Amino acid sequence: MARPNDLTRESFDNIFLDLSSSSGRCRFAENGFGWKPSGGGDTFTLDASNIGGAQWSRAAKGYEVKVVLRGQVASLGGIVMLDGFVLEDFERLGKVFKNWYSTNLEHKEHALRGWNWGKGEFGKSELAFNVQNRPAFEIPYSEISNTNLAGKNEVAVEFSLPPNGDDTGTNGALGGARGKGKKAGAGKDQLVEMRFYIPGVTTKKEAMEGEDARSDADEEEQNAANLFYDTLMEKAEIGEVAGDTFATFLDVLHLTPRGRFDIDMYENSFRLRGKTYDYKIQYETIKKFMILPKPDELHFMICIGLDPPLRQGQTRYPFLVMQFKKDEEVTIDLNMTEELMNEKYKDKLLPHYEQPLHQVVTQVFRGLAGKKVNQPAKDFLSSHHQQYGIKCSIKASEGFLYCLEKAFMFVPKPATYISFDQTTSITFSRVGGAISASRTFDITIHMKDGSESQFSNINREEQKPLEDFFKIKKMRVKNEMDEDSSALLAAALRDPDMASSDEEVVAARADRGSADEDSEEADEDFQEDSESDVAEEFDSDHQSSGSGSDDEAGGSDAEERPKKKAKTG
Repeated sequence: MARPNDLTRESFDNIFLDLSSSSGRCRFAENGFGWKPSGGGDTFTLDASNIGGAQWSRAAKGYEVKVVLRGQVASLGGIVMLDGFVLEDFERLGKVFKNWYSTNLEHKEHALRGWNWGKGEFGKSELAFNVQNRPAFEIPYSEISNTNLAGKNEVAVEFSLPPNGDDTGTNGALGGARGKGKKAGAGKDQLVEMRFYIPGVTTKKEAMEGEDARSDADEEEQNAANLFYDTLMEKAEIGEVAGDTFATFLDVLHLTPRGRFDIDMYENSFRLRGKTYDYKIQYETIKKFMILPKPDELHFMICIGLDPPLRQGQTRYPFLVMQFKKDEEVTIDLNMTEELMNEKYKDKLLPHYEQPLHQVVTQVFRGLAGKKVNQPAKDFLSSHHQQYGIKCSIKASEGFLYCLEKAFMFVPKPATYISFDQTTSITFSRVGGAISASRTFDITIHMKDGSESQFSNINREEQKPLEDFFKIKKMRVKNEMDEDSSALLAAALRDPDMASSDEEVVAARADRGSADEDSEEADEDFQEDSESDVAEEFDSDHQSSGSGSDDEAGGSDAEERPKKKAKTG
């Protein structure tokens, strides 16, 4: 067998880069190594000067070489994984790394006992879970998108999802290296969250691994789960340092997910900091941005659509919904150098803002994320409130429906976005009985994929503005309300009971009319502190209108009370 110093290169076939779904050829040379997929595509290359170490171990597709990065490329994730080698390749690769890269190929054995308890150790590039001093598995920090304290002794770790299915570790800069250090995305099924139960107390020095443990590390004992969480936040760069923030907005009310969060704005991401949960969200995951005036004329809502959605345990939030007071103003100076402002954000951001808070947040998001801000369509205005949003419900959840230029948007929960392009037709229909149907109606939006969304309990006054808006947008509309009215009238005319006396017809009409009027006025004029029929029936001190003194009322009741019939034998 030829030795590496006798050849200019060593080649290996059927090798997988990171978690790529397709194999390729890996070639090692004195100046570095490269990998190219068999089916064609971007090539990954790594210079020999950026190789800081190497490990050999069993892996999913055979044997794996894990290359530890150093220098500027360490920001790509810290490691490169090459999987698919056979046992006989160990000797050849060992000589390659020793002779060409001046590093030893360390043989590392994993724990195979299957135990789910062990010790978590923080390395330079990854978190290792060790069982009996052997790694059971490792998690690269580049794969961690978020972490939260799920309980007193429990830490949840969420893994990154690729923005698209093609992000399998072969795209980006550096001759085809992955642009963001993400290795996930090769398979249809992917682990998205892991939880660690960490009891007891520890010190920071004990939590760090070998050379990362500083001699002056804090020796004060603290809750082990909290220390694990804080260390992971720092290592995975989830909580970026305060000096990197361009702007911070404190205690912002979020309707979805519910709570108050501080918003830190960075160059490529923003962070939501709450009492329980922290989220780091990349601007590239923002797909929609809307500012919606609330019909109460006191608040504005900012709605941000995310793909992939924000996750909180088993719950997914495809939209963030924030609420701001209309008259709340803020004065803020962006923490940004003049050079950066002129080079990257000229005509996008201002160094100083002194405006209502919702406008400042909108402008900063638009400048940093580069997303278009959508607002309600000018062609629609509610007849009932003279506002852009109309009150309605999705099942039992009340909210507001907005007609945008190209879509419907229902907020706050469940936040629902329906594009006009995906809509086939819209149906107007009644709610139910005669009384409620006279005040409210439903609209059902039918989608091209066969699904439908229903918005119910819409005020009857909104029917005409909605019909006019749908006509402008050239949308197909079916009105079942008119059909129902015609059918009821025809059925009534065919009913034999209609041949009853005129007095019964007049009485029925009077009862129906009074019921409609009472139900219409009850909602409009209702006051919490007004007297009710309950008081008249049960309150002994209550005097009904037209009654005399208590004695007279009592006497009248006694006189009018019917006598019991005498029993007959």
